[in-house]
Amino acid sequence: MTTLYTAKKYAVPALEAHCVEFLKKNLRADNAFMLLTQARLFDEPQLASLCLENIDKNTADALAAEGFTDVDIDTLVAVLERDTLGVREVRLFGAAVRWAEAEAQRQQLQPTPENKRRVLGKALSLIRFPLMTIEEFAAGPAQSGILTDREVVSLFLHFTVNPKPHVEFIDRPRCCLRGKECSITRFSQVESRWGYSGTSDRIRFSVNRRIFVVGFGLYGSIHGPTDYQVNIQIIHTDSNTVLGQNDTGFSCDGTASTFRVMFKEPVEILPSVNYIACATLKGPDSHYGTKGMRKVTHEAPATGTKTCFTFCYAAGNNNGTSVEDGQIPEVIFYT
Repeated sequence: MTTLYTAKKYAVPALEAHCVEFLKKNLRADNAFMLLTQARLFDEPQLASLCLENIDKNTADALAAEGFTDVDIDTLVAVLERDTLGVREVRLFGAAVRWAEAEAQRQQLQPTPENKRRVLGKALSLIRFPLMTIEEFAAGPAQSGILTDREVVSLFLHFTVNPKPHVEFIDRPRCCLRGKECSITRFSQVESRWGYSGTSDRIRFSVNRRIFVVGFGLYGSIHGPTDYQVNIQIIHTDSNTVLGQNDTGFSCDGTASTFRVMFKEPVEILPSVNYIACATLKGPDSHYGTKGMRKVTHEAPATGTKTCFTFCYAAGNNNGTSVEDGQIPEVIFYT
């Protein structure tokens, strides 16, 4: 950075280009905020744009990096304005509070809620509180003292009543996934009667390229319209780590269609790594898939890009689900 400063000061474009190239090569989630601040300071729009892209793709890691709390208010605002950040809004709020504590210290102010609100200024209005769950809002922002009582009440009303009253905060989702939603189906036929006794249906899978799984399509009841309780998970096979999950429910209409159950956040799936898709249903007997395929390929109509899924038996308790038969017929994802 000091070399880039010197190259710009003494107008040595070749050295300037080398510096920018070097910084681009060494851009990572843990230094993206620091480099973004410098790129804006030195008027390097191309480098700034790459930093912002990196922050979009690795938002949680970038916010957790040491350099994040050192950025200036304009850089913080530039990032919070983005529609493409890939992180839950409650995490953004937590990061903004951390930044405000550091900024209050820089300004030699006590880190009181009033001072945090003061130093955040416009940045606070860019946190999209309506995108949080009511539980996230109640446990964090509502008790932080940073929001006024009026703001807290209006947000609680927004969460709980219909039609929703107007709030002063943006409620437009951050579309962290660009492109179109895709899905693949692993069975060629649907049959009846698959029972549930508390054991999870599980299937192992891998893909040939990086994707983000956003949910599963599941089969519903053979006995007409019914509600199911369900827990869905994606587990990293080797480490047995749960990468994403959701405790939720879905309503089905008694047909042999699949019914969408979504994760709270997209789950990143890396190429040639084994994962387990897992669904634990509570409810009556359902339809199930048969004539399953070990390999399923999705081809993007516009680009011809192929995403190849390979399914394998998940050893252990799997409620009978396998490559050939069972539940979890559909994977919903973005590329």
